[in-house]
Amino acid sequence: MKAHAITALSLAMLAGAHAQSYPTKPIRFIVPYVAGGAGDIFARTIGQKLFDAMGQTVIIDNRPGANGIIGTDLLAKSPPDGYTIVMGNSAPFVLNPSLYSKLPYDPVRDFAPVTQGTYYGYVLVLNPSVPAKNIEELVALAKSKPGQIAYGSTGTGGANHLAGEFLAMMTGTKLTHVPYKGSAAALADVLGGQLPMMFDTLITSIPQLKAGKLRAIGFSGNRRASQLPDVPTMEELGLKGFEVSSWQAILAPAGTPPAVVNRLYAETVKALKMPDVVERLATQGGNELVGSTPAQFAALIKAEIVKYGKVIKEAGIRIE
Repeated sequence: MKAHAITALSLAMLAGAHAQSYPTKPIRFIVPYVAGGAGDIFARTIGQKLFDAMGQTVIIDNRPGANGIIGTDLLAKSPPDGYTIVMGNSAPFVLNPSLYSKLPYDPVRDFAPVTQGTYYGYVLVLNPSVPAKNIEELVALAKSKPGQIAYGSTGTGGANHLAGEFLAMMTGTKLTHVPYKGSAAALADVLGGQLPMMFDTLITSIPQLKAGKLRAIGFSGNRRASQLPDVPTMEELGLKGFEVSSWQAILAPAGTPPAVVNRLYAETVKALKMPDVVERLATQGGNELVGSTPAQFAALIKAEIVKYGKVIKEAGIRIE
């Protein structure tokens, strides 16, 4: 017993010493997506601030593929020392567990949540030629033409695909999902009139809305977007419980010392309050900045796995 107690105490002291000196070498920040995308911009923006605060280079390591699985799994198998972190978002952590029959990682067991950095919903946009100026008219149109009203998404199983499934389920309509490889192609077809509508990110839709090339009739977030204050949430429009959102976040491998997780959390929260970060991620990027505690973020992941799992199961969505 005494030997075990001494060993445990020694390990605790080593962990404490490690946390106090952390970091002493560069930090690898994995981004499970291509360079230039929203997640990459988040990682580079926060990574620069972590370097400024901690004095160690933050290396952005883009590892795209398999709906975020490749880069996320790489983190799960990395040493839990705080020198490898990941830019996490909804897909690999709360959507993939229900979309895939098997994942190489467990989204709860294999990670130490650091903080949810951003939150963003999706705006339901229509081509102006669609004869529906509000949600009631859209539902009536869809019911008069079962299966003939289509909506686009960034791909099967993505958050804006699930938003379309939510809409169909809650309104008792039959909508046709048209998956695209990314939002640009889907939005181009909505603008061109080949596709009636889609749930899109604010950053790409707002310029088109201002130009009068799209019509916005609802927002999927749990509160109105600060960039579109006149667009009501889907819940305000009468769809009780309708909330589909995504996020960008930071996670470390499970077993990372709590003091290290807390240092990363503290420095990230400081960064999220800096004017230039607010300008880039919120004003230009269409995000709401969050900065939740590790415990709050862990609870969110668990809750959203259950929430989206129900929708995915009911809609029969699978990716093999």
